[in-house]
Amino acid sequence: MDTPVDAVVSRMRALDAALHPRDGVAVFNRVYLAVTEAVDRWVDTGRFADAHAAITLDVRFAQRYLAAVAEERRPPACWRPLFQFRRHPGVRPLQFALAGINAHIGHDLALAVVDTCRTLGCAPVDLEDEFDMVGDLLLSLEERIRDDLMPGPDLFRIADPLTHLLGSWSLERARDAAWTAARALWALRELPDVAGEFTERLDTAVGFAGRMLLTPLTEPPLRR
Repeated sequence: MDTPVDAVVSRMRALDAALHPRDGVAVFNRVYLAVTEAVDRWVDTGRFADAHAAITLDVRFAQRYLAAVAEERRPPACWRPLFQFRRHPGVRPLQFALAGINAHIGHDLALAVVDTCRTLGCAPVDLEDEFDMVGDLLLSLEERIRDDLMPGPDLFRIADPLTHLLGSWSLERARDAAWTAARALWALRELPDVAGEFTERLDTAVGFAGRMLLTPLTEPPLRR
């Protein structure tokens, strides 16, 4: 029987089939599809103590990304750099992948935790184990993502600036910041104006980081 996670996976697979492989959104989508499929396997094998909470968080989280894709012309600020630079020839696949992860972890994850708490009638502390396990899965995949998407030997001339640029961003720090933001938003739930301002500032800050990650890297001219 299909589950809510299966429905999310189906939508991501449809996107993968529809987008050009070099499209920046397609690059991130492939990474996120792999993560979502891994979460689904963990649910099936009983890795989560509270499978229902894990599924709800996973689906609410994915829905934020899918909504941004559906609203491509007016996405949240955190997603705008990826949509704007998705076809830029000077941006490398690893940059696209990490810019998408930055938007999704830095902004969407905190809001997804709050969405899940409202759905399940719980507080963020009740989701901490599921949050940490999903975060650990992402961290375990980060090194593989970097290895798979780093430029090959023919692009060594850009490898150094690329390494310098991407070394300024950390998935682990982004995950920790998302948890802090989720707790703050939950504490502000009775103050919608303040919560809205906090969310807007978070969206803008994450979007700025994404724009930096997508700095085009052009190869220097060959010497004659």
